[in-house]
Amino acid sequence: MDPDDNAGLRRTVRTVAFLNLGYFGIEFTVALAIGSVALFADSIDFLEDASVNFLIFFAIGWSAVRRAQVGMALAVILLIPGLATLWTAWEKFNLPVPPDPTMLTLTGAGALGINLLCAFMLARYRTDRGSLTRAAFLSARNDALANVAIIAAGFVTALLWRSAWPDLIVGLGIAVLNADAAREVWTAAREEHRIASP
Repeated sequence: MDPDDNAGLRRTVRTVAFLNLGYFGIEFTVALAIGSVALFADSIDFLEDASVNFLIFFAIGWSAVRRAQVGMALAVILLIPGLATLWTAWEKFNLPVPPDPTMLTLTGAGALGINLLCAFMLARYRTDRGSLTRAAFLSARNDALANVAIIAAGFVTALLWRSAWPDLIVGLGIAVLNADAAREVWTAAREEHRIASP
């Protein structure tokens, strides 16, 4: 990658990191206010995405071996939202109150807009730095898919099934998406480390 592309990637991941950090605050606040497992899981995802992109910002100039090591660390980071979601889901099982469907839908729609913007910005670089940029792109892509499911859960809760289950199902689905992304990034990073190591 030439210096101009390096500078472009650094600007992109920095912008994506701040977008994710900002929406984390919004979504986390709403999740606590309405008791939504899906929004809680997604808000933790935004915090994780901010961390991933800040790490990439600093790791761009590192050697291939060090970048691969960071890629393996990012794979572990990708698992954190899933674990947090399982804990929140367990608490919801014990007190199955449905979240406010309007706030669930509107907050999910805002999250979708942010994640589509981030995925679009990162798509150009998704193969340029191996597991690092792949981790960032997969996170944004998976989060956009999760946001569509959150919006759907809001509509289902409002119109068809006034229950905590649509929110719980989506929250657990987000955990599964993160686990699969973590597996992909770990596999790519291990292969990069094998190739780059002397």
